[in-house]
Amino acid sequence: MSATLSHLLRERAAAEPEREALVVSGSALDFGDWERRSNAVAAGLRQRGVVHGQRIGLHFGNNDWLEYAVAFFGVLKAGAVAVPLSDQLSPPDLAARREHCGAELLLRPGELPYLEPETELPELPGPGDLAQILYTSGTTGSPKGVVANHGNLGYGWGGRRKPFAHSRHLAHGFPIGTNAGQWMLANAVGAHPTVVTLGQFTPGRFARLIEQYRAGTVFLVPTMAIELLAAGAHTRADLSSVLLLGSAAAPLPGRVAAQLGEAFPNATIANYYTSTEAAPAQTVMLYDPERPTSLGRPASGGAVRIADATGAPLPADATGEVWMRSPTDTRSYYGDAAATGAVFHDGWIRMGDLGYLDRDGYLYLVDRESDVVKSGAHKVSTIHVEEAVYQHPRIVEAAAFGVPHPSLGKAVAVAVVGPVDHAELRVFLQDRLSPYEMPHHLVTLDALPRNHGGKVDKRALREVVG
Repeated sequence: MSATLSHLLRERAAAEPEREALVVSGSALDFGDWERRSNAVAAGLRQRGVVHGQRIGLHFGNNDWLEYAVAFFGVLKAGAVAVPLSDQLSPPDLAARREHCGAELLLRPGELPYLEPETELPELPGPGDLAQILYTSGTTGSPKGVVANHGNLGYGWGGRRKPFAHSRHLAHGFPIGTNAGQWMLANAVGAHPTVVTLGQFTPGRFARLIEQYRAGTVFLVPTMAIELLAAGAHTRADLSSVLLLGSAAAPLPGRVAAQLGEAFPNATIANYYTSTEAAPAQTVMLYDPERPTSLGRPASGGAVRIADATGAPLPADATGEVWMRSPTDTRSYYGDAAATGAVFHDGWIRMGDLGYLDRDGYLYLVDRESDVVKSGAHKVSTIHVEEAVYQHPRIVEAAAFGVPHPSLGKAVAVAVVGPVDHAELRVFLQDRLSPYEMPHHLVTLDALPRNHGGKVDKRALREVVG
């Protein structure tokens, strides 16, 4: 195994210098050029006086994946800490993240400090050195900066058999500045296929990308999968090359997983569950109609358990807090010892979700702890409500959330996308939900509000309902 991703890039550049690693909207970056250009950025940063452990912001958009890849590894090779920052962030949010982590230097497209090194580069950082601060999406609170060292980022890469060996190309739609996007960047270094993506996702363009490159592996967030199905893009492009379609970053509704199986006739549908805090720990579920809502079992050498409020393990089928164990060095919150202590403990990470394990060890989510609607004497799972709503054939997207209620404290509200009459939907749900789970409010929107990482912004939805 390679010590770090930087070591792995150096090894692949020596062995396969002309092999394309990453292709974005038709432009390619091969391993040799990636190594040379990132070395030059590292040299330029050192000339500027960048020191070991210094935080450097990377302010890039999805059109800039190639230059971002060069900048990211240039920062790592300089011994500094990379802070991915999407160009979709508002100026106040960008400023807040920079101030929080102390990233005084900000790199942008077209502004990389290239300097051809005159001598051999110093030794690459080791596994224990800090490599990255990645900010959470902030859908359930203020964004937190999650620190990962080189050993954490490089875990599992560099073996003799490279992942996704069945594919020549891997297509994805994940944005820069997210944990899923960073996972794809690691795939570009360590996996077998060339990674291809678009500067801007649209269902039609993405389907054509898959067809053009005969991609054998595809990764999406559920939102993109829903958009692709709703637009019928799968009917206008040949997607028969796809053997594995992975969904990550949010729960994949069972109905959507089944429809993806029809749209991608030769693909195994896989659902991946992790978090910015827990990576590289994850569970993986190959879609099984007998377990349509399960998130699977632990993979990558990690573990999962269900615990009570004290952290004590609970038996099978008991609902409690979901914890995951990292197979390598855990991450932490930058500059927040109290939050780190509350979430990270002896290699285990509190996921912030409620769920249970069945007797075969398959994980099921009940809800985000922060999303559970405490309505009167009942606790309502928004995930359960959403699954029921998605069963209606004219629902394209749905999101359930809690809103204030004068007597119940909180009541269930549901926002939907799709041409469905509200009265008809209520009748449809009567046989699928308990009375206390039925939505008090229904609202139809053209699209659900989302953050730059593609996750539904339920705080914005609460403002819509008022």
